[in-house]
Amino acid sequence: MDLLNMRVLVTGSKGFIGKNLKVHLNECPGVIVTTFDRGDDLARLKELLCGADCVVHLAGENRPDEPAAFDEVNAGLTSAVCDEIQNIIESAGRQIPILLASSTQATQDNPYGRSKLAAEEVLQRLAESTENPCLVFRLPGVFGKWCRPHYNSVVATFCHQLARDLPIQVNNPAAQIKLVYVDDVIRSMLAALVSPAPGFTRVDSQPEYEVTLAELARQIEAFASSPTSLITEHVGEGFVRALYATYVSYLPNQKFSYPVTQHADSRGVFVEMLKTKDSGQFSYFTAHPGITRGGHYHHTKTEKFLVVKGQALFRFRHIITDEVVKIQTSADTPEVVDTIPGWSHDITNVGQDEMIVMLWANENFDPDNPDTVASEV
Repeated sequence: MDLLNMRVLVTGSKGFIGKNLKVHLNECPGVIVTTFDRGDDLARLKELLCGADCVVHLAGENRPDEPAAFDEVNAGLTSAVCDEIQNIIESAGRQIPILLASSTQATQDNPYGRSKLAAEEVLQRLAESTENPCLVFRLPGVFGKWCRPHYNSVVATFCHQLARDLPIQVNNPAAQIKLVYVDDVIRSMLAALVSPAPGFTRVDSQPEYEVTLAELARQIEAFASSPTSLITEHVGEGFVRALYATYVSYLPNQKFSYPVTQHADSRGVFVEMLKTKDSGQFSYFTAHPGITRGGHYHHTKTEKFLVVKGQALFRFRHIITDEVVKIQTSADTPEVVDTIPGWSHDITNVGQDEMIVMLWANENFDPDNPDTVASEV
């Protein structure tokens, strides 16, 4: 993303999207960010705009005490910004691209929707009269870190409550909501600012997700139960990835960590860390010097071992042919050792210190069907 040395004015920088945008902009080399926020003197706008290369206009009212504030801020402040841009164009011949965060509610006949539509129309008039680049993002519900709960985001409210073991209320489980993730919104905005087209442009932030309130609640509840069940959701991509990142951002400080069960005996300890729904589980174990662990085979289950401390001797015996294989590994030269169905196997600490071994099994342990048969190597 090339925004090198741009001067970006952000209105509403203390809001949810504004906080995220500022962080991303501060990561761009040479970008200078100035801000105009609630309570700032309107007279500062001229000075700020004169020093800006572009404007990201996020300031707006969502739930004011008085309905008149919708027009005063959503439409009125937008008019003030655009009027000043037009003055700069006419006096200095310099265009200042402006990007407006609007709402899909601009199509609805309510005070908020009408005020957002009015703000869009202000940009459209500026674009038509000056060809100044004017971009409108009509956003559905935006979710992500730093969004205020109990305000205008059901995602933020559900995450905040469940992260604190508090109840949530789902009034209409079948209701469908459309959502975009704040990082995707910011990415789209920054891309639009790199080379904005002249005139008026409406931009969609992608990807857009659609989910029922019941599905949303169930997914966040599953995140909340993970420290107890150790089962992780499919958090590697798409909506669930974004939602999980959002959920953990609402965890109170005391929940940044959680205990797991340690099984200890004379050989060492065994600790399960994480389980997946369809790709097995992760754990680790220790062994004192001279201790051998294992001595069994599996019909179908497979495992991967990695010694992260100490020295180990792995032994394998084919349960039919009695063929024997020995592999010695050390934390000094990391090496993954696979267990093979039909081969009995064990692991011995052949070093002088405690041995620590990471373990992945391709399936979660099922005490009713352990697929583990004792058999000496």
